[in-house]
Amino acid sequence: MSKRLRAGSLRSRTVKRAGAGAALGLLACTAAWVHAVDGASGATEARTHRSDDRPPVAQARERNALQGLSGVSERTVARIPAESRQLVLVTGHGRSSSHATAALYTRPAPGADWVLAESWPARNGANGWSADRRYGDLTSPEGVFSLSDAGGLLPKPPGTRLPYDHSRAFVASGHGVEGESLEGSFDYVIAIDFNRRRGMSPLDPVKPEGRAKGGNIWLHVDHDGPSQGCVGISKEAMARLLAVLDPAAKPVIAMGPRGF
Repeated sequence: MSKRLRAGSLRSRTVKRAGAGAALGLLACTAAWVHAVDGASGATEARTHRSDDRPPVAQARERNALQGLSGVSERTVARIPAESRQLVLVTGHGRSSSHATAALYTRPAPGADWVLAESWPARNGANGWSADRRYGDLTSPEGVFSLSDAGGLLPKPPGTRLPYDHSRAFVASGHGVEGESLEGSFDYVIAIDFNRRRGMSPLDPVKPEGRAKGGNIWLHVDHDGPSQGCVGISKEAMARLLAVLDPAAKPVIAMGPRGF
């Protein structure tokens, strides 16, 4: 083979190697770019889907502080008596809203986490909630209160263990805040221990903290409208609560707007 041919062949192989090297380099750069984009996309997606960027320890502390409850503050949870094993949690949709959700929680032992048993739509005061309720302001009192006495126009449902005053005096007459009929509202009631004497009929008129705060705040049958301060749930839900609440479990109600 002539020197000219050998030189040409050598130049051809050199060009091919250089081209191949450039191609490999381009592929490597492309792969690196794709990897970088995918990585960035993954990081962005992770940031988008992460609902809580706090350290796991902080999240665990909050879960422990709330004891399995939602829609309440640590301050409210701390007010629930340690010995209580039954809780009715009424969470208002807003501070000035008359719509709420009532939920029954139980726990197997004092200090254990709460477990949701049942929940129902509820109505509260026409003007929402107040931590300093006054008579006639059409708000429901915000706070944690014991549940110790019940009664109603109808006989007590089977299984009722709270003291129950079956009386014809539980008659709701007239109309509600929005003009709705109040008939049947007091078929079943559970007294909320706000400005009242425990161990007495829900009809007891005495207001230990004075009449200015109002009183006779009850859980009762919903009349399809806001209340003057009570909490209304369905007749079936009231019968269910009466059949479940046990004085030995120290039942309480925690009630207020979401986050209270």
